[in-house]
Amino acid sequence: MKILIINTSDSFGGAARATYRLHRSLLREEINSEMLVQQKLGDDYTVSIYQKSFFQKLIGKLRPLIDVLPLKVYKRRSATLFSPSWFGFSNIVDKINSFEPDIVHLHWICGGMIRIEDLRRIKAPIVWTLHDNWAFTGGCHIMWDCERFKQGCGACPRLGSDKVNDLSSAVFKRKEKIFSQLPEMTIVALSKWMENNIKSSPLLGKHRVVNIGNPIDTSIFKPMKKMDARVLWNFPQNKKLLLFGAISATSDINKGYSLLLEALNTIEDCEIEFIVFGSSEPKEKVWSGIKTHYLGHLSDDISLASLYSAVDIMIIPSLQEAFGQTATESMACGTPVVAFAHTGILDIVEHKKTGYLAKSYDTQDLAFGIKWILNESNYDQLANEGRKKIVDLYDSSLLSRKYSELYRSLLTSNVNKE
Repeated sequence: MKILIINTSDSFGGAARATYRLHRSLLREEINSEMLVQQKLGDDYTVSIYQKSFFQKLIGKLRPLIDVLPLKVYKRRSATLFSPSWFGFSNIVDKINSFEPDIVHLHWICGGMIRIEDLRRIKAPIVWTLHDNWAFTGGCHIMWDCERFKQGCGACPRLGSDKVNDLSSAVFKRKEKIFSQLPEMTIVALSKWMENNIKSSPLLGKHRVVNIGNPIDTSIFKPMKKMDARVLWNFPQNKKLLLFGAISATSDINKGYSLLLEALNTIEDCEIEFIVFGSSEPKEKVWSGIKTHYLGHLSDDISLASLYSAVDIMIIPSLQEAFGQTATESMACGTPVVAFAHTGILDIVEHKKTGYLAKSYDTQDLAFGIKWILNESNYDQLANEGRKKIVDLYDSSLLSRKYSELYRSLLTSNVNKE
């Protein structure tokens, strides 16, 4: 059984990390897995980049910029990501088919990597893990409370549009045409929230949908002695440390940094220090109530695991999470999580059992949750319950076997049809 995993990058971004972890876990289970990307940052020989010639590599770098050109007419669009996925002239599908895979497993394929119309040219059965809302919307990746995807989009709030026949409507219609020609494509939802949205979607609601979360290697993400971890990071031993982080943690509005600052501004505790990863220290300080350490981008799992072990709480104030990968990472390391009680995070964090779930967007309740965990006498129990849940439900060996079963069922189904 030969699996070809497709993702825009091998390591940049949460989806890329999750995809690469799945790829490596499949290999550990002795499943023949290869990965094909548009942007390769690592040196793993099992990961290939599809551009070969100088011209292809040049176009590859320009593709993300070219793909978003239709957005230029929408002057009132929000800062969230929107992908038309219209730009052609790519050899990506020819490259995919040249691997002669038994299963093509798509993940995050935007950034100009694959044109919607190219999906129907893939010869092997398709499995598609959705890391955000893009596949079932008219182009937005983060829909927040908008449900226009249930009616075909148009008048898109992400575009700042009031026209029914706008770009989101056009992209939706393109998807509608192509996805109807791929009735046997299997969709993987990372959470129950994503599964419910997919099933209510006119684009993908009739497809087979399975719920499998992102895998995590719990032999790497595991607790280490807190004081030892703090020595590694040169953190103070006698402080309460709060952690927040993501790719572009302070600039991505979906990650909720501004809401977190509101919550922290209500906490008066000189024993607290704040740690941010995924962003460097900003030029202009927007807040200075608590001493803050900015760690920048972390590129390896071992550094992340030691960081989670060094702190007392991981805070996830995101406006939306398809899954909640930093929650599984933190809990696997025995560090409780405080987050808003919505979207994909509900599958991972259990209120007052593995962390604290605050009322959605309620910064006072978020602050209360932080103080509750810091002062909870059963802190060790929270940590142990969190670790146990991740090992039981999201360990990479378990989820790679679930994917293996899914792949084999699709291949068996194809053989029976023949």
